[in-house]
Amino acid sequence: MTENNTPAAAPIPCYSPGLAGIPVAESAVSSVDGKIGYLEYRGIDIEQLAEKSSFEETSYLLLHGELPTSEQLAAFDAKLKHHRRIKFRIRDMMKCFPESAHPMDSLQSTVAALGMFYPFPKNLEGALDQDTIDSVCVNLIAKMPTLVAAHARMRFGDDPIAPRDDLSHAANFYYMLTGEEPYPLTERIMDVAFIVHAEHTMNASTFSTLVTASTHADPYTSISAAIGSLSGPLHGGANEDVLHMLDEIGTMEHVEAYLNKKLTNKEKIAGLGHRVYKTKDPRATLLQELYVQLTNKIGVDNTYLMAKEIEELSKKTLGAKGVCPNVDFYSGIVYRKLGIPSDLFTPIFAIARVSGWLAHWKEQLGTGRIYRPDQIYIGKNGESYIPIEER
Repeated sequence: MTENNTPAAAPIPCYSPGLAGIPVAESAVSSVDGKIGYLEYRGIDIEQLAEKSSFEETSYLLLHGELPTSEQLAAFDAKLKHHRRIKFRIRDMMKCFPESAHPMDSLQSTVAALGMFYPFPKNLEGALDQDTIDSVCVNLIAKMPTLVAAHARMRFGDDPIAPRDDLSHAANFYYMLTGEEPYPLTERIMDVAFIVHAEHTMNASTFSTLVTASTHADPYTSISAAIGSLSGPLHGGANEDVLHMLDEIGTMEHVEAYLNKKLTNKEKIAGLGHRVYKTKDPRATLLQELYVQLTNKIGVDNTYLMAKEIEELSKKTLGAKGVCPNVDFYSGIVYRKLGIPSDLFTPIFAIARVSGWLAHWKEQLGTGRIYRPDQIYIGKNGESYIPIEER
């Protein structure tokens, strides 16, 4: 009570738009230092994983918390290969999608539909057995490349290509997509691209996974929700925007004028800036290095030269503000060089990120607490209902 015996005003809750800076979970999956541009999966530097690991091994690390033995990795890889195929009814469903359907919309729909074919326990009050958890993780990681590649071909009237068990996760995806077995460098580039996109702490799509999973929705629904979040241009869809920007610029001579116009109008420049990183995204550096390896074989194109010029010019104006290239800045350029259509860039992101989403999903299973945030009400109070004839 105050001195005049009136009730003290309630403290105003803290409001952080977009939950910026508000921790919403504890996690041991990954960590990032945005000031120095450093990313770890389960304590291992992403640069080491990109250099020495494979996507299959990295996925095992994310899911199980430690690197596998050779026997564990072989068993995990065999399970992934065994579960690559999809039900014919899923393919029939895809045939009914409009030709104009974005691949992310197709992926979100088909992943959600998987839950009808592979039912997951609805009552999670008791502890789930490890085999049930491992099975759904393997099923999703294995099938998502098949879903993406199948739709990519079927929308143009071509039959989907069946997966091959003698190819790696990366090589098999490229084969199902193009009908051609990739060159070793192409396979390596796809594999590293999968590794660097596999996980990145508490982002919008990971949070969507947790919120959905916290209601005890099945994991297929949770991953479908994550794919929906990833589809937005402020999240995974930004790599398409980078190529649209470079195509709009057209030539090297127009780069500086385009950049200056964007800066004058205070407009966002696609691929520059990140909510976490205040220096160059380490994943962007790794993808740029891969692109250089590729162009050493088949030559540099104008797209990369323009992107590099944007990065150099932006250092002088935006670098001091911590606005630097993020992972999307170079990923699309790499994929285009491999002949991959731009609307498949974000589905490829999802193919990789599902391992990280599932690692966080496994952590959420152990909390048993539904997400139920609060709000600050700013609307009217005490209004009277007005009959419709008096309005």
